[in-house]
Amino acid sequence: MTTKDIVLIALFAALTAAMGLFPAFNIPMIGVPITVQTFGFMLAGALIGAKRGALAMLLFVLLLAVGFPLLSGGRGGLGIFLGPSGGYILAWPLVAGLIGLLYSKLKQPTPWQEFLIMVAGGIVLEYAIGIPWVAVAAHLPLAKAALGSAAFIPGDIVKIVLAILIIRPVRRAFPGW
Repeated sequence: MTTKDIVLIALFAALTAAMGLFPAFNIPMIGVPITVQTFGFMLAGALIGAKRGALAMLLFVLLLAVGFPLLSGGRGGLGIFLGPSGGYILAWPLVAGLIGLLYSKLKQPTPWQEFLIMVAGGIVLEYAIGIPWVAVAAHLPLAKAALGSAAFIPGDIVKIVLAILIIRPVRRAFPGW
Protein backbone atom coordinates (compact mmCIF):
# COMPACT_ATOMS: atom_id res chain seq x y z
CA MET A 1 0.00 0.00 0.00
CA THR A 2 1.41 3.37 -1.00
CA THR A 3 1.40 6.62 0.93
CA LYS A 4 -1.15 7.93 -1.56
CA ASP A 5 -3.45 4.98 -0.76
CA ILE A 6 -3.18 5.61 2.98
CA VAL A 7 -3.85 9.32 2.56
CA LEU A 8 -6.91 8.75 0.35
CA ILE A 9 -8.31 6.12 2.73
CA ALA A 10 -7.87 8.46 5.71
CA LEU A 11 -9.23 11.43 3.73
CA PHE A 12 -12.47 9.67 2.79
CA ALA A 13 -12.96 8.28 6.29
CA ALA A 14 -12.49 11.82 7.62
CA LEU A 15 -14.82 13.25 4.98
CA THR A 16 -17.50 10.76 6.02
CA ALA A 17 -16.96 11.73 9.65
CA ALA A 18 -17.25 15.44 8.78
CA MET A 19 -20.58 14.74 7.09
CA GLY A 20 -21.81 13.67 10.53
CA LEU A 21 -21.82 17.33 11.54
CA PHE A 22 -25.00 17.81 9.52
CA PRO A 23 -28.08 17.10 11.64
CA ALA A 24 -30.00 13.86 11.12
CA PHE A 25 -33.70 13.46 10.47
CA ASN A 26 -35.19 10.46 12.29
CA ILE A 27 -37.80 8.14 10.81
CA PRO A 28 -40.00 7.33 13.83
CA MET A 29 -41.33 3.96 12.65
CA ILE A 30 -37.93 2.23 12.38
CA GLY A 31 -35.53 4.40 14.39
CA VAL A 32 -32.97 4.87 11.61
CA PRO A 33 -31.97 8.48 10.86
CA ILE A 34 -31.59 10.03 7.42
CA THR A 35 -28.09 11.52 7.27
CA VAL A 36 -25.71 13.09 4.79
CA GLN A 37 -23.10 10.47 5.69
CA THR A 38 -24.25 8.04 3.03
CA PHE A 39 -22.49 10.39 0.61
CA GLY A 40 -19.29 9.06 2.16
CA PHE A 41 -19.51 5.55 0.75
CA MET A 42 -20.79 6.82 -2.59
CA LEU A 43 -17.90 9.25 -3.00
CA ALA A 44 -15.30 6.82 -1.65
CA GLY A 45 -16.26 3.98 -3.96
CA ALA A 46 -16.64 6.14 -7.06
CA LEU A 47 -13.58 8.33 -6.56
CA ILE A 48 -10.89 6.16 -4.98
CA GLY A 49 -11.98 2.72 -6.13
CA ALA A 50 -13.24 -0.51 -4.66
CA LYS A 51 -10.33 -1.46 -2.40
CA ARG A 52 -9.48 1.99 -1.05
CA GLY A 53 -13.16 2.99 -0.81
CA ALA A 54 -13.99 -0.15 1.16
CA LEU A 55 -10.95 0.38 3.40
CA ALA A 56 -11.94 4.02 4.02
CA MET A 57 -15.40 2.94 5.15
CA LEU A 58 -13.93 0.06 7.19
CA LEU A 59 -11.68 2.59 8.95
CA PHE A 60 -14.71 4.76 9.63
CA VAL A 61 -16.66 1.77 11.03
CA LEU A 62 -13.71 0.75 13.23
CA LEU A 63 -13.41 4.29 14.59
CA LEU A 64 -17.12 4.15 15.44
CA ALA A 65 -16.69 0.79 17.12
CA VAL A 66 -13.96 2.07 19.44
CA GLY A 67 -16.22 4.91 20.50
CA PHE A 68 -15.44 7.93 18.36
CA PRO A 69 -18.67 10.00 18.13
CA LEU A 70 -18.58 10.29 14.34
CA LEU A 71 -22.20 9.69 13.43
CA SER A 72 -24.70 12.50 13.07
CA GLY A 73 -25.70 13.69 16.52
CA GLY A 74 -22.35 12.71 18.01
CA ARG A 75 -23.12 9.01 18.26
CA GLY A 76 -20.52 6.25 18.34
CA GLY A 77 -19.54 3.08 20.16
CA LEU A 78 -20.44 -0.59 19.85
CA GLY A 79 -24.06 0.06 20.82
CA ILE A 80 -24.62 1.73 17.44
CA PHE A 81 -24.19 -1.63 15.74
CA LEU A 82 -26.77 -3.31 17.96
CA GLY A 83 -29.47 -0.78 17.08
CA PRO A 84 -31.58 -0.45 13.93
CA SER A 85 -28.87 1.53 12.09
CA GLY A 86 -26.23 -1.14 12.65
CA GLY A 87 -26.79 -3.14 9.48
CA TYR A 88 -26.73 -0.08 7.29
CA ILE A 89 -23.48 1.15 8.82
CA LEU A 90 -21.80 -2.26 8.68
CA ALA A 91 -22.74 -2.42 4.99
CA TRP A 92 -20.83 0.75 4.12
CA PRO A 93 -17.49 -0.96 3.34
CA LEU A 94 -19.26 -3.50 1.10
CA VAL A 95 -21.29 -0.80 -0.62
CA ALA A 96 -18.23 1.38 -1.28
CA GLY A 97 -16.45 -1.70 -2.62
CA LEU A 98 -19.31 -2.58 -4.96
CA ILE A 99 -19.63 0.98 -6.23
CA GLY A 100 -15.87 1.13 -6.85
CA LEU A 101 -15.89 -2.25 -8.59
CA LEU A 102 -18.76 -1.27 -10.88
CA TYR A 103 -17.09 2.06 -11.72
CA SER A 104 -13.86 0.22 -12.59
CA LYS A 105 -15.75 -1.85 -15.18
CA LEU A 106 -16.74 1.30 -17.09
CA LYS A 107 -13.95 3.66 -18.14
CA GLN A 108 -16.20 6.64 -18.87
CA PRO A 109 -19.68 5.86 -17.56
CA THR A 110 -22.64 7.90 -18.71
CA PRO A 111 -24.71 9.68 -16.06
CA TRP A 112 -27.37 6.93 -16.39
CA GLN A 113 -24.77 4.21 -15.89
CA GLU A 114 -23.50 6.07 -12.82
CA PHE A 115 -27.05 6.33 -11.51
CA LEU A 116 -27.51 2.56 -11.92
CA ILE A 117 -24.17 1.90 -10.19
CA MET A 118 -25.22 4.05 -7.24
CA VAL A 119 -28.64 2.41 -7.07
CA ALA A 120 -27.03 -1.06 -7.13
CA GLY A 121 -24.72 -0.19 -4.26
CA GLY A 122 -26.36 2.66 -2.40
CA ILE A 123 -29.89 1.31 -2.42
CA VAL A 124 -30.05 -2.38 -3.39
CA LEU A 125 -27.03 -3.71 -1.45
CA GLU A 126 -27.38 -1.20 1.39
CA TYR A 127 -31.04 -2.09 1.92
CA ALA A 128 -30.46 -5.82 1.46
CA ILE A 129 -28.21 -5.71 4.52
CA GLY A 130 -29.90 -2.91 6.46
CA ILE A 131 -33.56 -3.96 6.29
CA PRO A 132 -33.16 -7.42 7.84
CA TRP A 133 -31.01 -5.84 10.55
CA VAL A 134 -33.75 -3.29 11.27
CA ALA A 135 -36.32 -6.09 11.48
CA VAL A 136 -34.26 -7.96 14.07
CA ALA A 137 -33.07 -4.93 16.08
CA ALA A 138 -36.46 -3.21 16.17
CA HIS A 139 -38.45 -6.45 16.58
CA LEU A 140 -40.46 -5.77 13.43
CA PRO A 141 -41.72 -8.09 10.73
CA LEU A 142 -39.45 -7.93 7.68
CA ALA A 143 -42.26 -6.45 5.54
CA LYS A 144 -42.83 -3.63 8.03
CA ALA A 145 -39.09 -2.91 8.23
CA ALA A 146 -38.97 -2.80 4.42
CA LEU A 147 -41.98 -0.49 4.29
CA GLY A 148 -40.44 1.83 6.87
CA SER A 149 -37.14 1.82 5.00
CA ALA A 150 -38.93 2.82 1.80
CA ALA A 151 -39.17 6.30 3.31
CA PHE A 152 -35.43 6.63 2.64
CA ILE A 153 -35.62 6.00 -1.11
CA PRO A 154 -36.60 9.52 -2.28
CA GLY A 155 -33.81 11.05 -0.20
CA ASP A 156 -31.36 8.42 -1.40
CA ILE A 157 -32.22 9.21 -5.01
CA VAL A 158 -31.60 12.92 -4.38
CA LYS A 159 -28.27 12.04 -2.71
CA ILE A 160 -27.33 9.83 -5.67
CA VAL A 161 -28.00 12.64 -8.15
CA LEU A 162 -26.00 15.10 -6.04
CA ALA A 163 -23.17 12.58 -5.66
CA ILE A 164 -23.00 12.10 -9.43
CA LEU A 165 -22.86 15.89 -9.90
CA ILE A 166 -19.83 15.90 -7.58
CA ILE A 167 -18.20 12.70 -8.86
CA ARG A 168 -18.19 13.52 -12.58
CA PRO A 169 -16.02 16.66 -12.42
CA VAL A 170 -13.77 15.24 -9.68
CA ARG A 171 -13.09 12.10 -11.74
CA ARG A 172 -12.20 14.31 -14.72
CA ALA A 173 -9.90 16.47 -12.58
CA PHE A 174 -8.19 13.53 -10.82
CA PRO A 175 -8.18 10.61 -13.29
CA GLY A 176 -5.31 8.89 -11.45
CA TRP A 177 -7.33 8.29 -8.29
